Order: sequence, then structure tokens, then C-alpha cells
Amino acid sequence: MSTRTLDSPPSILPLYARAAAPLIPGASLLPGVPGRGKEIPDVEIELPSTQAQPEQVAAYARVCGFSLRDTLPPTYPHVLAFPLHMAVMASGDFPFGAVGLVHIENRIEQRRPIGIGEQLAIKVKPTKLHPHPKGQTFSLHTKVKSGTRIVWESTSTMLRREGDSETKQRKAVEEEHGPPATAQWNLPGDLGRRYASVSGDRNPIHMHSLTAKPLGFPRAIAHGMWTKARCLAALESRLPDAFSAEVRFRKPILLPGRVEFLSEADGEEIEFAVRDAKRGTPHLDGQVAPLTNQQDEARRK
Repeated sequence: MSTRTLDSPPSILPLYARAAAPLIPGASLLPGVPGRGKEIPDVEIELPSTQAQPEQVAAYARVCGFSLRDTLPPTYPHVLAFPLHMAVMASGDFPFGAVGLVHIENRIEQRRPIGIGEQLAIKVKPTKLHPHPKGQTFSLHTKVKSGTRIVWESTSTMLRREGDSETKQRKAVEEEHGPPATAQWNLPGDLGRRYASVSGDRNPIHMHSLTAKPLGFPRAIAHGMWTKARCLAALESRLPDAFSAEVRFRKPILLPGRVEFLSEADGEEIEFAVRDAKRGTPHLDGQVAPLTNQQDEARRK
């Protein structure tokens, strides 16, 4: 395994330009453009020191529905790590471009609340490719340290779709029963662009119908991590200091749209979901569970 150490977070826009270049026929033959590798590279990217900016955290909190505090929203470390994710996927030895990839699963572990002013170190490492009924998947593992201790960790699983597009594969979905609906959210057509402005995630599938259609979607779709963040914001008053939150992203949320948020406590755990408000189409299923001291210590070993 090779390790790349960065002095500062890389600029996302040039990385996106490289990540999108494989969409142009023959571009993958150019130096530095993804698409020439056969496997996910065995690499770790490290940013030894970074710090969240209060005004950026506040803007993110407003878009996602979190209250303003002196600690980071539990999903915000993903935003800090995202430039490193893009650096992994935009490298010339990556086997395909990142544009058009679909985020299908995400798990985070917050070991304790993170102060906005804390100096953090971030490491990101990808996994190998695995077969999936709709193509291939890989994961990006992220660890965030404050001093010598891990304070936040995540696994983001990405799908590279192959074969028929999502629109061709789409079938009628029967309404699913789950936790009771506790809220209804109207999502505007510009939500993807608003979230992109505070997260840096400018994947074309989220930005506009004109850029989503060539990638197989009839309209722009909501970011999976916005949907997860909005769910955790709705549960904010019930979250313990140390917890895990894992979600499975199911059918994309087309923008604009109207969805229901569902949640139900099961002991110390909380089950939650997002469904289409009219048809009951499943968009997200998730679970929050407290992290015990024993679990935390086991993960440190």
C-alpha cells in the first residue's frame, strides 16, 4: 500500500474535471485521467491537519436542518473528507471516472461530539471492487482523529452501474410498511445545487436535469448524504454523544419531490426511513444505535 500525504485539502473542481473526463471518448488515454487502471489502487490518502470553518459549518447546518452548536453536525466530517475521496477517485490509476457513481450505503460512527475548532487528521482508503447485481461496488473507509484518538469513522459504499440504466430498470414499487410517519418534507428542485454549495459534492446527477439525464436519471436526484444528514437532524435531540448511524440508500429521490420521514424507537436504537409521500416508494432505511465503551475500545485495538 502506498500513502499520499497532503499539506492542505485538494481543490475539488479540478478533481471533478478529471473525474468527468472519462465520459469523453478516448480521454482515459491521457496522462492523469482515470480509466486506465484495472483495479482500485491500494492507496491511502492522509491529511494530517485540517479544521472546520464556523461559517461553512453554519451554512451546512442550515441546508441540512441541524441546529447551530459549537460542535460539528455528525455528518460534517464527511464533508471534510470528501476532497480526499475525490483525490482517490480522480487519480490516473483509478479504473473509471467518479461522475455517475451512486452512493448506496453509508455508515458513520461518532465516538464523541467534535468541537468546531478542533484540529483533525483525516485518512481515506478505498477497498477493492466487488460484484453487485447492478454492476460493481467499492467502499471508501474514512478515519478522523483528534490528537491520537479516532473520534469519527465512516464507510461509504459506491455503485458503478453497468448494463441498463436506472430508468430502464425501474419497476413499480409497492408501498412498504415501517415506522410511523413523523414529518413530511417538500424538497425543492435546487436542493442538489444548494447541498453542493455547502458540501463540495457537485456530481452532475444532483445538479440539474440536463446533466442528470445523460447519466440515466430523468431529473436531478437528491444527494444521499443530504438525505442522511436531514434524517439525523430530525433526530438530533435524541442522539447520544457516541453512536453509529447506518443507512441504505434505495430508490433515488427525484427533485423536486415530497417525502415522508418515519422513525420509531426500539429500546436504545432508533429505526428511521424516508419514503415518497404519495406512492410510498422507499428512498432510505436507517438505524441509529449508541456506541458502548466496550465497542469503542474493541475498535481501537
